[in-house]
Amino acid sequence: MPEWIDLRSDTVTKPTLEMRRAMAEAEVGDDVYGEDPTVNRLEQRAAEIFQREAALFVPTGSMGNLICIRIHCDHGNEVICESRGHIFNFEMASMSAIAGCVARPVETTDGVLTWKHIEPAIRPKVYYRAQTGLISLENTHNIAGGRVLPTAVQDEICDRAHDRGIPVHLDAARIFNAATYLGKSVADITRKVDSLMFCLSKGLGAPVGSMVVGSRAFIEKARVFRKMFGGGMRQVGVLAAAGLVALEKHPPLLARDHAKARRLAEALAEIPDMRLQPNDVQTNILVFDVPGTGMSAPELSAKLKERGVLANAVDPKQMRMVTHYDVSEEEIERAIRAAQEIFAAARKN
Repeated sequence: MPEWIDLRSDTVTKPTLEMRRAMAEAEVGDDVYGEDPTVNRLEQRAAEIFQREAALFVPTGSMGNLICIRIHCDHGNEVICESRGHIFNFEMASMSAIAGCVARPVETTDGVLTWKHIEPAIRPKVYYRAQTGLISLENTHNIAGGRVLPTAVQDEICDRAHDRGIPVHLDAARIFNAATYLGKSVADITRKVDSLMFCLSKGLGAPVGSMVVGSRAFIEKARVFRKMFGGGMRQVGVLAAAGLVALEKHPPLLARDHAKARRLAEALAEIPDMRLQPNDVQTNILVFDVPGTGMSAPELSAKLKERGVLANAVDPKQMRMVTHYDVSEEEIERAIRAAQEIFAAARKN
């Protein structure tokens, strides 16, 4: 097998040797009975870091988001979200199929929902209209190119939503990337949301798992729905051990991932007709348009693969590239050269 330069996602990271040792040596018990000490430590530590009452280890971020929607909403409620948001586009319509809710997507130019976007989408309090049950935000915003939601914007949304009696959930899959960019703690930038989910298995590098964080009463309900949705696991401390290493050791590594993404963006932006603004790349994700180059995104993806670089097309027009700790600076340079060669050859033809 070739040694790929894998820029498809930060989900492709391999567990470090420290994680593997921790997994092999993990103290375990039956987590459905609440008896896995390693899981309990992970949940306690996550709650401490976010300065919340409790947290719950779940198999996936999608399950974590679904659990939160199910707790916040009644069947038939609407969930306001950004139109490119993960819960709307990449979670298999689970909010409808399982939680009994319908998405009310709101379009923005840059992926940043503000109260001005949200307020017109809130349903009036009349019995024959589906009611707004939840506002769901995303930070960082995946398909908006890893964009960070400003804390002041998020806090205003929470304040005004709470005045209306509407809870706010945060899909915080990459919240440590946002905190790194903002130079703030994850607790400071999530303080006003009612619930949040963050991933251990993306830039933090754990092989499996996400966390739901909230009040003690909320997490007690979350444990019920985790079991209902098939997420009750047994001696799962072998996975939680890797999550603990990820949570304690890996947030400081994210700044390096951001620097690699910025270097990649600056080089790609020099390719003629490539629609990419390096200053828009805030964290570890690039999403950019390619049609001006005369090549579709799937075509570019295929040509990059021929040169040992893996990157996904979002749609016919857009590419996404994601940096992470398993891609070195030298490999970023090789990926840049591969892209430059592809477009140089295309211009000759």
